[in-house]
Amino acid sequence: MKHLISFILFTLLFFSACSHKEAAEDQAANLQQPTSKEVSYAVDTTTMKGYMAYPAKIEGKKPGILVVHEWWGHNDYARKRADMLADLGYVALAVDMYGDGRQAAHPEDAQKFAMSVMGNLETAKARFMKALETLKADPQVDANKIGAIGYCFGGSVVLSMANTGVDLQAVAAFHAGLQLPIQPAKGQVKAKVLVCNGGADPMVTEEHITNFKQSMKDAGVDLKFVSYEGAQHAFTNPGATDMGKKFSLPLAYDETADQESWQELKNLFASTLQ
Repeated sequence: MKHLISFILFTLLFFSACSHKEAAEDQAANLQQPTSKEVSYAVDTTTMKGYMAYPAKIEGKKPGILVVHEWWGHNDYARKRADMLADLGYVALAVDMYGDGRQAAHPEDAQKFAMSVMGNLETAKARFMKALETLKADPQVDANKIGAIGYCFGGSVVLSMANTGVDLQAVAAFHAGLQLPIQPAKGQVKAKVLVCNGGADPMVTEEHITNFKQSMKDAGVDLKFVSYEGAQHAFTNPGATDMGKKFSLPLAYDETADQESWQELKNLFASTLQ
C-alpha cells in the first residue's frame, strides 16, 4: 500500500509539472506574437480608422513607423505590413488616408479616393500629420525615432510628406508614383529616402525616374533608388496578380523583388532608427 501511494503521488506530481511546462510554453509562444489594437483619430469632421501593431516584448520606448496603404485603401495588406514591422521590434501605425476606413472595390473608385487626397496637399498633410501625432503620443513610441513607408499611392504620400519637410528620420516608398504634387527644396528633406521600383512598371516611366532623381539630387536628399528587373507594379503585394487579372491592369506579385526590397527596408531602418 505504501508503494502504491508513493506511485500515485509521483504520477500526480509528474503530470502537474508537465501541465505547468506546457502552459509556460504556450504563454511564451503567445508572447512572440505582435499585439495590436484599433485606433481612431479625427481630422476636422472626418474620423480616421487606423491600426496599431506592437512588438511582443517591449523594453523601453521603440521607434515608430507609419504605414500608408495602396490606392485600394486601409486594408488587410497594410495591416500585415504593420504586423511585420512590429515583429522586427517597431511600433507601427497603419494609417487611414481616406477616412472612415474606406476601401475601394474597383480601380475607378480607388482613383477617385486617391485623387481626393493627393489632389489637395493640405488635406493629405493634415491627415498624415494627425496620424504622426497619434503615433508619437503612444507611450511605447520614441518620438525622436520615426519612419514612414508607403505602397503605390502610399509611397507617393510618404515621399510628398518628406518633401514638405515633415520631421521623419527615414522614408521608404514601394512601387510609388514619382510625379509628386510638391518638389523637394534644398535642405528641406530631413529623411533618408529609399525608393524600390519595379523595372517593368509601365506606370512609372524612365522620364518620371530621371526627373525624380534629379530633383532629389538638386535638393541634396540622401536617396537610394533600387529598380528590380522584370518586376511590375504592386510587386510586393501577394494579391496583386489576381487583381491585375481581374481588372486587366499591369499588376503582378514578384516574390524575389518583395523579399529583396523588404531587406532594403530593414537595412534602412537599422541605419537610421536603431
